[in-house]
Amino acid sequence: MVVVVGFAALGIGLMVVAGIGLLRMPDLLTRMHASSKAGTLGAALVLLSVALHFGDAAVTVRVVVVCVFLLLTAPIASHVIARAAYRVGVPLSDETVVDELAEQMRQEREDEPA
Repeated sequence: MVVVVGFAALGIGLMVVAGIGLLRMPDLLTRMHASSKAGTLGAALVLLSVALHFGDAAVTVRVVVVCVFLLLTAPIASHVIARAAYRVGVPLSDETVVDELAEQMRQEREDEPA
């Protein structure tokens, strides 16, 4: 029971950190990074605590399937949304020091046929 509560508390804590990251981060890209990483791991830990609590094979299989789905889709969706936002010109924070994607985007624009 202690392990179940520990995993649930840790998962909830990570989801709270993800929520705080959404509020505190300066621009879209860093907000998405905070929410996708901590939110995905937090949800997986809560689901793991559910599987441990019930101890049923059917519940455990469902939890594993949902966790795999989360781990495969959340980072990819976050990346695609962030890249699309960058392409349409969502501004970066004034605190951004390095923009590694700017050079690649400039090169892609030059390579496009007119």
